[in-house]
Amino acid sequence: MTALHDDLVPHTEWWLATLGDTLIWARLRVREAGTAEVFDADGNHLAYDSPDTARAALMDAEFVSYDGLDEDDALHRGFSLHEVEPPEGSDDEYELRGQMVRNLGTRA
Repeated sequence: MTALHDDLVPHTEWWLATLGDTLIWARLRVREAGTAEVFDADGNHLAYDSPDTARAALMDAEFVSYDGLDEDDALHRGFSLHEVEPPEGSDDEYELRGQMVRNLGTRA
């Protein structure tokens, strides 16, 4: 379930997917112009014409909204919400990119 946001206000959403014991993050930024950009685990900045289009692309790739997860959903995916937080950093290439994929075996 996706958390409700006001798409008229710029904001950031974190999305995640799991593949085996690997957690993969994606950051969705809603822009002032009503467009959206996704920063993915490969370091790409993908532009979308709307936040809904970006969310649909993430869901098609089996990502879920981090804000929409509850503990049961997280445990079903192989981790606890108490053990995982979205990546942090001010520079996408040098600070965030290396945090976008995490091995759940080492518990991020």
